[in-house]
Amino acid sequence: MPPSPTAPSVAAPIRWWRNWWRGLSPTRQDRFAALAPLAAVLMFLAAIVAAFWYLRAEEVEREQEALRRDVEYAHQRVRLRLLERQEQIMRIARDLSNQDLARVDFVSRAEILISQYPELQAITWIDERRRIRASQAAPTLGSGQLRMAGEVLKPGDTADAFGLARDLQQPVYVQPSVIAGDAAPLLQLQVPLNNQGRFGGVVLSEYSIDSLLRYGTPTEVLARYAVTLLDDKGHLLAGTPLGPRNKASQLLPWKPRANEYEVPVSPVGNGLTLRAQAYRTSLGMVGSGLFWLVGTLSGMTAWMLIATWRHTRRRMRTQEALVAETNFRRAMENSILTGMRALDLEGRISYVNAAFCQMTGWSAQELVGLKAPFPYWPESDLETLQAKLRDELSGNTTAGGFQVRVKRKSGTLFDARLYVSPLIDAHGQQTGWMTSMTDITEPNRIRAQLSASHERFTIVLESLDASVSVAPLGSEELLFANKLYRQWFGSHTGGHLQLVAQAGMVPISGKEHSGMDDEDGLMGLPTDPLTSARSENTEIYLTELGKWLEVRSRYLNWVDGRLAQMVIATDITPRRLAEEQAGRQAERAQSVSRLITMGEMASSLAHELNQPLTAINNYCSGLLLRIQNGQLGEEALLETLQKTAHQAQRAGQIIQHIRSFVQKSEPNRTLADVHSMVTEAVELADIELRRRNVRLTHHVAARLPPVMADTILIEQVLVNLMKNGAEAIEHAKRPPPNRSVELRVVPRQVDEHDGVEFSVCDTGRGLAPEVRKRLFEAFFSTKEEGMGMGLNLCRSIVESHQGRMDVENLYNGLELAGCRFTFWLPLAKPADAAATTVANEQTPRMVA
Repeated sequence: MPPSPTAPSVAAPIRWWRNWWRGLSPTRQDRFAALAPLAAVLMFLAAIVAAFWYLRAEEVEREQEALRRDVEYAHQRVRLRLLERQEQIMRIARDLSNQDLARVDFVSRAEILISQYPELQAITWIDERRRIRASQAAPTLGSGQLRMAGEVLKPGDTADAFGLARDLQQPVYVQPSVIAGDAAPLLQLQVPLNNQGRFGGVVLSEYSIDSLLRYGTPTEVLARYAVTLLDDKGHLLAGTPLGPRNKASQLLPWKPRANEYEVPVSPVGNGLTLRAQAYRTSLGMVGSGLFWLVGTLSGMTAWMLIATWRHTRRRMRTQEALVAETNFRRAMENSILTGMRALDLEGRISYVNAAFCQMTGWSAQELVGLKAPFPYWPESDLETLQAKLRDELSGNTTAGGFQVRVKRKSGTLFDARLYVSPLIDAHGQQTGWMTSMTDITEPNRIRAQLSASHERFTIVLESLDASVSVAPLGSEELLFANKLYRQWFGSHTGGHLQLVAQAGMVPISGKEHSGMDDEDGLMGLPTDPLTSARSENTEIYLTELGKWLEVRSRYLNWVDGRLAQMVIATDITPRRLAEEQAGRQAERAQSVSRLITMGEMASSLAHELNQPLTAINNYCSGLLLRIQNGQLGEEALLETLQKTAHQAQRAGQIIQHIRSFVQKSEPNRTLADVHSMVTEAVELADIELRRRNVRLTHHVAARLPPVMADTILIEQVLVNLMKNGAEAIEHAKRPPPNRSVELRVVPRQVDEHDGVEFSVCDTGRGLAPEVRKRLFEAFFSTKEEGMGMGLNLCRSIVESHQGRMDVENLYNGLELAGCRFTFWLPLAKPADAAATTVANEQTPRMVA
């Protein structure tokens, strides 16, 4: 008979298993043989548990399926009842829309429906203006939920649903919130009235949710389950749910959970949910005695097998401990890098490991059995090492060890640290001393480098041109101070605290400001300076030193863990003096710029002054001639003198404007009226523009608020920009109709700050890109005779007023049509205006 084809496939695993078992040692065979019965018992117990668990899962699934069918059946009954009531309400609404139903008939039909169906609590007719036309309610409805004819719907869920029904033109369900504490929850249905395509109001029907559950749910479902109705938030509306399980049943994972199922009630939607919880009818298969009996027997069998296996393991561990003890020294020699040396009670070397031999260069055969002096002791340290050995043998050793120098066999030396401990045998008796040796040459070298680095760091700090001090918070101790600090303030903390206090960097006490949101309640310090490094500097003046100092501060953790504050103070007195001198030079440059502007406008001013002076001369000559001829009457004399006085006043005003513009004075920022400032600048610039045959137009917005500015400086900017525009037009050789400069002043908001915008537009040739890049640079000019300071000074003046200045070309299609200079000044703040007024009253104005 030929062998079956499956015979080789079965014989191969059997042969492999036999070879694997024979290849094991007897110890491992005993171990696996002891584990096999235990594994069989555990597998049997697992099979029993799985079987019981499967049966219980089948039972739970059947109960869940039955619950699902019953809930769906109850849902269909409730849904059918709602649809029937909805159809009846829609018939009433249709009759009302067709005007086939009067008010008395509406009340009669509503009363019949309410008395016939217990879930209906009220039916209300509401017109399109939300006024109640008629309402009929059941006697069981609470007084707080009654609706009276003539009332208007109050804002709330009912009014919101009214608007939704009007917009959708469809029936709308809503479950309003309960206002009164003892009122039963209601379900509302609003059916819109459609009178020939026009919205005519709604018919509002209100259902008792408790009656809907009681009469709409089948009695057999109510007998088997705890049925409840919930709203969209899970709040109970009707019914009584099952109470929570006890804690013991919740902690046991095999205890059956409450079998429940819920479904949203249509056509209401997610606003109403029907939930059913099944009553518990059985204890479950897992709680039966058969399961616990099988489990107990299996557990006892497994426990006996485990006890036998542990006894076998204990005997095997004893044998393995003997082997491990034998291999301990060899493993120690091959694994550790610390040199180990054992001395007996007489000071003779009894053992050295491989690491010790590798460190010193002598072999174990050369060292074992030797007594002091040892060959690895340097000749210069023999006495010291002999004293250390006597202390070691007498037991006077230090816990932290001691440092010695060791000589290698090659003659080189290295630093080592020795730790000594007594050597105890198995009977608790001391047989010698065990010494461990660690090479610390590299750590010593690193320590020396760190010391040198610290010394260099200290030298650098001592040679700084800035004062550096560190002090802990809440203490008067000075942790560090460099040479310059000691020269200025000495070796105490007073200078550090003075710098911190005067610069406004004192930490805020937690007791004084315990209510602040940005305070660390544990440390009593503001959290912002501790968690972020600040880069702003504070400039202060110390009267004792007569110096201006720039102070910077930051918090840091000191080497001992304390929170400390480091303060760096730099002498900036030369810089402040240079800044003051630069400010004086800028004032002189502004004055010179105004003089240059007046110089350039000299001929125009002379022509402007020549007209009133010539008129005065003519009036006076005419008076003399008519007086000599006796032809001058009193009225003619008065008229001539009035005209002469007017011309003289005109000439005086021109001279006064020129004097105010060119006089040198200290900056005086006051509340300036924009309209007056622009008027004076236009009067000055108009003379030059008329001489160049350029038309000047200006527009100032009405009711502009005042700005905080120096009127003379802003007038200088405006005159310079208008004069530059006239020069650009003249250089472009524009025809007379195109020779115009326009000044516009309008309010504008920049970066959420209110201000006033000044713009000067000309009709010149514009600016080339390379010129725009350097337009505001000092000493850069496009004029042959220009100094290149005008626009630079203009931008400096605007920026000193916290404003901005910009320039752009104007285009007519693709053709350049001119240029527009714009600058913006912020509005005056009330507090700044008051402070500036007081300062101006106390500070005299210097006039040259």
